[in-house]
Amino acid sequence: MFTMLSFRLHSTLRVMAAMLVLIISTHTQAQLPDSLREIIQSQSLPQDSMGIWVQSTDSETPMVSHNADRLFNPASTIKVATTLAALIELGPNYTWPTSIRSTAPVENGILRGDLIIRGTGDPGMVSEEHWRMLRDLQRMTGLKRIEGDVILDAGYFMLPPEDPGAFDGQPYRAYNQLAYALHVNSNAIRFHIIPEGNTLRIEAEPPLPGLKINNRLTRGSGSCDAWQRGIRYEVGNNEVTFSGSYPANCGNYELLRTAVAPDVNAAELFKLHWAQWGGELTGSVLSHQGQPLNHSHTLMVHRSRPLGDLIKVVNKWSHNVMTRHMALTLGAEKMGAPATIEKTRVSLIDVLSDAGVNTEGMFIDNGSGLSRVARITPNQLGQILQVGWDSPRRPELVASLSIAGIDGTTRRQYRNSPAAGRMHLKTGLLNQVSAITGYVRNRCNEDVMVVLLINHPEAHLGHGTRMQQALMDWVYNTGSCSY
Repeated sequence: MFTMLSFRLHSTLRVMAAMLVLIISTHTQAQLPDSLREIIQSQSLPQDSMGIWVQSTDSETPMVSHNADRLFNPASTIKVATTLAALIELGPNYTWPTSIRSTAPVENGILRGDLIIRGTGDPGMVSEEHWRMLRDLQRMTGLKRIEGDVILDAGYFMLPPEDPGAFDGQPYRAYNQLAYALHVNSNAIRFHIIPEGNTLRIEAEPPLPGLKINNRLTRGSGSCDAWQRGIRYEVGNNEVTFSGSYPANCGNYELLRTAVAPDVNAAELFKLHWAQWGGELTGSVLSHQGQPLNHSHTLMVHRSRPLGDLIKVVNKWSHNVMTRHMALTLGAEKMGAPATIEKTRVSLIDVLSDAGVNTEGMFIDNGSGLSRVARITPNQLGQILQVGWDSPRRPELVASLSIAGIDGTTRRQYRNSPAAGRMHLKTGLLNQVSAITGYVRNRCNEDVMVVLLINHPEAHLGHGTRMQQALMDWVYNTGSCSY
């Protein structure tokens, strides 16, 4: 049986062999194939701005190694490292518990005390899951009326105060939301703009009871390609305002944004779903972030979907908040609760190093890639791909990546092409950063690992995407077919 210990030993030996080959043949590996050099020269980015690493899964020697030992900002391709570390350490069947406790017993459907909901960062807690969790609570305990308070205990994550807009000045964008141990929907709301007769209707999903929507949109005839279709979105104290001229001929439109703080979102959703199940609450919904609260009764424990399922959302759709939760969980499981940023960073490096990855100089900030300081070399990211390929967790890792031409962030690439469905990839894009990595089944049915990291002032302006396409075309069409 191929145990995790043998996997780690195998990975370590493979990396040592690869490093030896690198020392022996640095000159030959540093050379770009003429065909690939011509492709790079035809693009609008200098060779020096990019790092490339390409290697067959059954080889010890890279086909291409260009600037492969230089540190780059990897953007969201670092999610491959985070999710692989979580798979190795936690396992694909790992689930996140949300425990519901009380300070008094439930008697005849009534709780004369407080209800405590303690989260551990379930990355997949969405409205439907939350709704079912409260249904299960009522069914299992008979609870219908709470005569105390509901306390949301999010102390499993002990994180310093942060500004969600610090990264790029967009605090209400869903991708910028910070970790919170009791997130529901990752603190995002989907607003539906619906032309209806001579008016424009706005619906929030989910419809938070305490959120006021000010609809000042007017019908217009602008371009459907305009930024947010001309909608201005502003957030106040538990209220949002929509204004501007909306081109009603464009039909329905969806805007995914945040509107309230994470604890307010969780509190409002409790009120909404508890009432939908006929529950009563005479007290308030309060927030707590500190040491676990005293309780005398555990009423139920809700379990999340397994890690092996959730990483598909993380990697295919590049979900930042979910990735942060997985990274924090890894730190807490390895080094003890509560989860902290420092435990996360140390644990990620430790797991990757133990698996055989050379982590020297590597810096993983929050695990999601939404960072200006994260750094990794193409060679190191290539080693992570190799460890993932050799791992018993290969099926879960590969299946989590976007399938070119089919789903995820590369769903629009390679449509109606022989390469469609033959590339499992993770993309990354920030201002001045463009990146892609993953596995390619080339035209000869050989499995090839690819890393491309580009750091350049114009990398995000379409040039990086074109270079990604050009490299993937080259990899797909390169091979030693025996037919």
